[in-house]
Amino acid sequence: MTISTLKDLYIDQLQDLYSANRQALQVTRELHDTAQSNELRKALSAGAEGIEEGMQQLKSLIENHDANPRGEHCKGMEGLAAEARAHGVEADFSDEDVRDASIIAQYQRMTHYGISGYGTAAAFARRLGLEEDAGVLAQCLEDTRGGDKKMTAIASGEVNPAAAEA
Repeated sequence: MTISTLKDLYIDQLQDLYSANRQALQVTRELHDTAQSNELRKALSAGAEGIEEGMQQLKSLIENHDANPRGEHCKGMEGLAAEARAHGVEADFSDEDVRDASIIAQYQRMTHYGISGYGTAAAFARRLGLEEDAGVLAQCLEDTRGGDKKMTAIASGEVNPAAAEA
């Protein structure tokens, strides 16, 4: 697709986010299966549900603009997902609390990509006068920020103090 207008760019960004979420969902499930902390596992499960909800919202927005949700492959998330696997799932850790700390770090990197993407797309939607789209994207942004804050709380409250004793 040739990007000639802000609307073209907006749709491209929605497709990028959809692809990013698809990739992040798979890795989040893998991180969940690897995590040891019950609180972290619950948060990762909730994160996967949130990602799925975001994907449904994005799919609907994209299709409302007569575009294919799978029109883009997000190379940025591809790299973040590979890093999350390498440093959260496949790495050799001698301490499970340290692994959980790494899982949180990797998950938050992916989350920050989503925060940036949703914020940008919401700004484009507002500029284009797509207020309903902007509202949906603003809610996705807030949900993603909430997940990030939950991970920070788990890290500082349970996981990082335990990892520091390793």
